[in-house]
Amino acid sequence: MSLRVVRPGVLSLLQDGGRRGVHRLGLATAGALDHEAYLYCNRLLQNPAHSTAIEITAGGLQLQAQVDTFICLTGAAMPLSINDAACDGWTVHRVCAGDSIHVDYAVSGARAYLGVADGFAVTPVFGSTATVVREGLGGLTGAALAAGDALPCPAITRRRRLQLSVAERPRYQRQLTVRVVPGYQQKHFSRIEQRRFFGAPFEVSPHSDRMGYRLIGPPVACDITAIPSEGICAGAIQIPPDGQPIVLLADRQTIGGYPKIGAALGLDTARMAQLTAGCVVHFAPITPATARRALQLAQRFTYQRLLQEIPA
Repeated sequence: MSLRVVRPGVLSLLQDGGRRGVHRLGLATAGALDHEAYLYCNRLLQNPAHSTAIEITAGGLQLQAQVDTFICLTGAAMPLSINDAACDGWTVHRVCAGDSIHVDYAVSGARAYLGVADGFAVTPVFGSTATVVREGLGGLTGAALAAGDALPCPAITRRRRLQLSVAERPRYQRQLTVRVVPGYQQKHFSRIEQRRFFGAPFEVSPHSDRMGYRLIGPPVACDITAIPSEGICAGAIQIPPDGQPIVLLADRQTIGGYPKIGAALGLDTARMAQLTAGCVVHFAPITPATARRALQLAQRFTYQRLLQEIPA
């Protein structure tokens, strides 16, 4: 019982909440880049929070159901159709064995999440099903989905059909302000360079990926060009010798030797994952206390959002 991949699209990966406690082994955390959209996918399907879903980059995924189940698509605006009939995103839909599921290319945003009732039944590796292509780890074979892959999932015949109203859905813009907690290496950036970093617009480079978003803008100078390699947190903002910032994401390396001006708030790196090449990023400094309050408020707001039930 499964959903069979007919066309994998640009890049489709099985992801969950990420691989925790494995940095000491040199393994990436991985997991969904846009954690908000991913969690909503599972919440709408009434799944455990970190159930395995498909992260679809850019779109173009086509599946054929070989089992009766329910699906939901959240995240970027990628037109969804079942048997060529248009279906809403952020909504739970029933599919039957033999149905064709098509996720078209993104109209806005970069990544969407397609989940099934009870999640895809994939064997965890080091405690997670998250795919890291660079490490050949997770998913079905440690690689992106390919035509002919069978994605195991249980037969589910009853599930509440929920949706998130249009007014409550995230809106993905082409400009984003990323909040940054400055780090201890900030002292190696002069006041002028800090003003440049926090005052200038940066464009998303076409070379951005799941490891990190590379940005293009006025070079930011540092009085050191390298440091002894040290552990890297999610959202760390490295400044390499060319002065062009790199915001590190889920598939980041575990250690690095470039100086870091600070770390981006996780709420904002999730939204950054929806930016495409040419989109504009601004940085704004915040304190650790402000970051904690923002995370607490976002978590409370997320779970207070009411999900509407669609009448049978």
